[in-house]
Amino acid sequence: MKHLHCTVFGHNYVVSKTVTNFVKEYKCSYCNKQWTTNSNGNLIPLTPKFKEINAVLNRIHTKKSLRRTLILDR
Repeated sequence: MKHLHCTVFGHNYVVSKTVTNFVKEYKCSYCNKQWTTNSNGNLIPLTPKFKEINAVLNRIHTKKSLRRTLILDR
């Protein structure tokens, strides 16, 4: 029944994880399918390859943000 709702009315996207300021992971609250944004900003299905890419991006973004805050705190 959950998939029927998405077929008729469309998916209800909810942000499940913020990778960077521009890259986010989304999840449908009805059918639990997952998507992410690609380099063009379009939503694409979240595959294991993109999960790995998002994890690396998140790690780089976190390190850069920490470095930036340490420099600004001086």
